[in-house]
Amino acid sequence: MADGGARQRTAYIGSITGAGGPGVLAAAVDPGSGALTPRGAAGGVPDPSYLALSPDGRMLYAVSETSDGAVAAYRVDGGAPRLTGPPVPVGGVAASHLSVHAGHVLTANYGSGSVTAVPLRPDGTLASSRSGVLLHGGSGPHPERQRGPHVHQVLPDPSGRWLTGVDLGTDTVRVYTLAHGRPARHAVCRLRPGTGPRHLAFHPGGGYAYVLHELAPVVTVCRWDAATGSLRPLGETPVLPDAPAKDAYPSGIAVSPDGRFVWTATRGPDTLSVFAVEVGGRRLRLAGTEPCGGRWPRALTAAHGFLYVAHERSGDVTWFTPDPETGRPRRRGAIAVPGASCVVVG
Repeated sequence: MADGGARQRTAYIGSITGAGGPGVLAAAVDPGSGALTPRGAAGGVPDPSYLALSPDGRMLYAVSETSDGAVAAYRVDGGAPRLTGPPVPVGGVAASHLSVHAGHVLTANYGSGSVTAVPLRPDGTLASSRSGVLLHGGSGPHPERQRGPHVHQVLPDPSGRWLTGVDLGTDTVRVYTLAHGRPARHAVCRLRPGTGPRHLAFHPGGGYAYVLHELAPVVTVCRWDAATGSLRPLGETPVLPDAPAKDAYPSGIAVSPDGRFVWTATRGPDTLSVFAVEVGGRRLRLAGTEPCGGRWPRALTAAHGFLYVAHERSGDVTWFTPDPETGRPRRRGAIAVPGASCVVVG
């Protein structure tokens, strides 16, 4: 699956500075092997745990996963990212994910259970203040983790018409519109109580979404209707072949560009799971598991024929080449990045 004739690319790695992370690290990507070579880091923003690139690849955005959640913008040209100004407060606690959509950066604020929109200027830098905050309500049955809403991810759908918000605290995926810079409620998809949905990924065909849960080691296959902005659960598939002997916390999910495979990462057992996609995307079959190459995989990224896993506790990023026939990942190498939490490739 590696595209050996591809141009030189750059990977950007988010990290937890409270765990010794360098901030946002840029690394050159070898197009044949996927190997990473660090080029420089940008500090100045605490705990830039999750990153997103602008559509043209010239700007990079990072959440600051702190009690005073914020979002920051960087200019990128392959060298060390350059901060364009002070982080913009998002009006929420512990921003844990972000996406770029319709001229705005949207953040998922885990601690406060909210979604924030921050407008972008024509040059891609952030406006000086947010344009809207949407607060979720509700709870779930877990006595500690689901006392209130906890939005863990905000992601546009493939059509670009809708936004989805994955709420671990209420076992829901919310669908929003963005009207005049403010997220607005559209629909709610309710998932099995107590499963704690964390992240979702869309099938490239656009008709299905796969929701990875954190409080139960399963993936829910959902039917996505872009015409109506509705998500409907169809069934669950375990991410591990047997019940774990200790707690397992699924974290990252990725779909291959050709739609044939889905990969997930699970903390605790520290494994990657490989799923074969069947019936045009409607069904997942667990094909096997492999060691993830480190401890506590925080995020999983599929990019240009490679899989990258950011390991928070072992402090490294490992890369793999998936087998083109089976999807099984073959470990190729790793670099040290203390507190690694996310990888995006431009």
